[in-house]
Amino acid sequence: MEKQPPSAPASRQRLDKWLFFARLIKSRSLAQKAIESGHVAVNGARVTQSSAQIKAGDTLELSLERRDIVVRVLLPGTRRGPYEEARLLYEDLTPPVSSPRLTAFEQATRERGAGRPTKRERRETDRLKPDLGEQDD
Repeated sequence: MEKQPPSAPASRQRLDKWLFFARLIKSRSLAQKAIESGHVAVNGARVTQSSAQIKAGDTLELSLERRDIVVRVLLPGTRRGPYEEARLLYEDLTPPVSSPRLTAFEQATRERGAGRPTKRERRETDRLKPDLGEQDD
């Protein structure tokens, strides 16, 4: 029985390991907890064992704290690399959110001159005020 070289990826991989390599969940232990609590479905069926094997072509549905994600597995992972490398492991099938909520960028924008004054503006305002620290009795 021959073993595969360590550089060649296996055709199947543990679900918790793949979620970690794909950077969808921060750690393997968090991935295991999410799987065991029923927040992950493979090809439409809920999975509760982190040792479940996945392969290319499988569809994963993840229910995370702030969002639900649907991805199709393209490749098994070999390591937890940078985001650009991890992004090649899956295709994002998550439907776009069609709610009237504003994005974080839209909420943070405001008209120029509105809001808190700049340091320069505060200094100019302080020059106009009388000095309150030197009062004579």
